[in-house]
Amino acid sequence: MREHQYRITLEHLAPASEGQPQHAPLQFEVGNHDDIFSIIERSRGKGHFDDNTSAALVLGLKLFTEVMLKQRKHPLFADINQPMRDFIGKLKTLEPVAAATVTAGISAAPAAQD
Repeated sequence: MREHQYRITLEHLAPASEGQPQHAPLQFEVGNHDDIFSIIERSRGKGHFDDNTSAALVLGLKLFTEVMLKQRKHPLFADINQPMRDFIGKLKTLEPVAAATVTAGISAAPAAQD
């Protein structure tokens, strides 16, 4: 199977608190059957999350689910295979926020819950 090839770079910008280590950048290469950049742009366009959150959600899911796909027989993934499929299906069918708010007559931002 032909794949898109990506180089992932993770930079530690600041530790959470004083005294914790500042890590050197981590870089690795990985393949994925999907065009992750296109998926991130589609996710951002739906307006459910800010741009950084959309990118983090998509990238995290795409990296994780590609490992699941390539290691599908590994017992570690047995219990989450179907729930992950259901989650991805739900994510793919989310309507853009603007369209959903107009048709449902609700506000774009859900109320915070304590």
